[in-house]
Amino acid sequence: MREINELIDVDDPAWPFLLEELSGTDVPVEVLPGDAGMGPASLLQLQVSARSNLGGIVLNCGGLLVDSGWLRIFGSPSGADLEGLPGLAEINSMPSMFDPAWRPGEGLVVAHDVLGGVFALNGSSPREAGRPGEPGEIVYYAPDALGWEALGAGHSAWLSWILAGGLQEFYSGLRWDGWRGEVSVLNGRQALSFFPPLWSAEARQDLSATSRRAVPMAELLSLSRDSCLQFDGADPGFLGAT
Repeated sequence: MREINELIDVDDPAWPFLLEELSGTDVPVEVLPGDAGMGPASLLQLQVSARSNLGGIVLNCGGLLVDSGWLRIFGSPSGADLEGLPGLAEINSMPSMFDPAWRPGEGLVVAHDVLGGVFALNGSSPREAGRPGEPGEIVYYAPDALGWEALGAGHSAWLSWILAGGLQEFYSGLRWDGWRGEVSVLNGRQALSFFPPLWSAEARQDLSATSRRAVPMAELLSLSRDSCLQFDGADPGFLGAT
């Protein structure tokens, strides 16, 4: 086990380089203020160093809101805002005190999108967890397909892809006229519920004709899991605690 000073006091921390990348992107990104105590505690529990983008985000900020909050990348937010973006520790049900035996299990949830999609960093045995991809690879739970897909990239490459504008193509067909206005008024714990649902033939035919309402993210993730179980009996597993 590495002590906290070994994780923080590194020669080449990722955060300054990430800030440069953020300042140079055309993608709208809001950097939320972080918690000076929660950041190091989460870093210690994860046993990742400040050399990584994951470690840099957890240590230095409360998360990243991408595209007016369409994508929420979790960090260590300050305060106890019940409507604010939850932290990586909360989302992954980390212990309140350091526990060397704790592991993220099926995978570490690193981001949610407003549709109820989940980005997770694969654990050591994705096959046993019923997930695609390799250990340490980012996978995505797609609410329109009710299943996981591998993205072929680790956390740092995934983040660079986002800042290079990759979300525009990734969500092609899942954005409608006026989506930014609907998304920007949601709080950090809300998502959009669609009727008919995203996986339906009706939504696939004409997404703009669906009705949409703000719901708690926890409600949407629970509904998505129930739909998986109902249709093919496959449990998608842990999608994040909200």
